[in-house]
Amino acid sequence: MPPRKDTTPRAWQRMLSGRRLDLLNPSPLDIEIVDIAHGLARVARWNGQTKGAHAFSVAQHCMLVERFAAELAPRSDRAVRLMALLHDASEYVVGDLISPFKAAVGIDYKDFELRLLAAVHLRFGLPARAPATVHTLIKKADQIAAYHEATQLAGFEKDEARRFFGNPPATTRTPRLTPLPPAEAQAQFLDRFRRLSA
Repeated sequence: MPPRKDTTPRAWQRMLSGRRLDLLNPSPLDIEIVDIAHGLARVARWNGQTKGAHAFSVAQHCMLVERFAAELAPRSDRAVRLMALLHDASEYVVGDLISPFKAAVGIDYKDFELRLLAAVHLRFGLPARAPATVHTLIKKADQIAAYHEATQLAGFEKDEARRFFGNPPATTRTPRLTPLPPAEAQAQFLDRFRRLSA
């Protein structure tokens, strides 16, 4: 007799660390920063539609958002900056679905992403959900990062980028964005995480 097939769909992802992360009920115990860094360094922002020899990764985007959060709120503590660095951490397993695609499909990914992010936060000693003021800060830093990525890498004109992402405040410095090879983006992300969580 052939072996009986399990008809239950698999809802876990095996990580290179050996962990098995249940995507529907994620446990903080199954989350490792090396898996996050590895995954984010290999997920492309803008669906890979960026200039350069390499994709601009979500790992690089997260570091950029953390930098802008620090510029917007220079007195913020390490926990706030760590939440900024990890704001898109759920994408290490679900990928970076662009907003137009989410709207076209009509599926609400937010709850799914928030459950994963809550598990990530708890794993690293952060509150499951960022306080409202921190969430607002990270959202603003995220929009500034998106503006610079759009204009430097994704082919947007400045006027078009301003319509979608707003005008970056004069208090923030303009970054010079260069997409990195995945291994380099991964190493930089891990280094930033270790400095903030030390």
